Amino acid sequence: MIELEQKLGYTFRDRTLLETALTHSSFANEARQEGRICNERLEFLGDSVLGFSVAKYLYKHHPDMPEGKMTKLRAELVCEQSLVRMAAKLSLGEQLNLGRGGDQGGGRERASILADAVEALFAAILLDSDINQAEQVVLSLLDEDLKLDHSSGVQDHKTALQELVQQKSGQSLSYHLLSATGPDHEKTFEVEVLLNGEPVGAGSGRSKKEAEQAAACEALGRLK
Repeated sequence: MIELEQKLGYTFRDRTLLETALTHSSFANEARQEGRICNERLEFLGDSVLGFSVAKYLYKHHPDMPEGKMTKLRAELVCEQSLVRMAAKLSLGEQLNLGRGGDQGGGRERASILADAVEALFAAILLDSDINQAEQVVLSLLDEDLKLDHSSGVQDHKTALQELVQQKSGQSLSYHLLSATGPDHEKTFEVEVLLNGEPVGAGSGRSKKEAEQAAACEALGRLK
């Protein structure tokens, strides 16, 4: 946990908040006798911390950007794929408290679990300190994405991928839904993009459209 705090650039005063942020429901359910609670409530709060921090940054640093573009850009910066990149920076998967089933089922690499844990961390920092400190951590983890040229708004990764592929004749792109998990009101979709029948990228999101964009984004990175 000390290594995680170093990567966050924040040291917790109340370490139970950090423990809770790292605790998945599968672990909490198996450890009821210990009184352990999971990170779901923190994740709910952390989602708002993330959205506020990004919205404030865009408003302050892009004074000429229209509201519509700010809304789209914020959505891209706070999407599940963005959160998964933050989790990778923190090596968060190995720090999670998962139940036996979640661990054996690949939970440490599952996008939805990692994304929820990152949001829970933001809420834990807020509760342990204040919004300014939480905002600082959010922006530090988003640093590379925030430095990109956003003057033209959010890029349509699917269109960009299609244009790249069309530079060579006879190429065929298709998207395949791998899974749709979770309750109806909170599903997570996983999509694979195929080039001439071969997988070149995969992504997940809270909608099929968002998952396709994430898959196209990964494919662009590989093909370029």
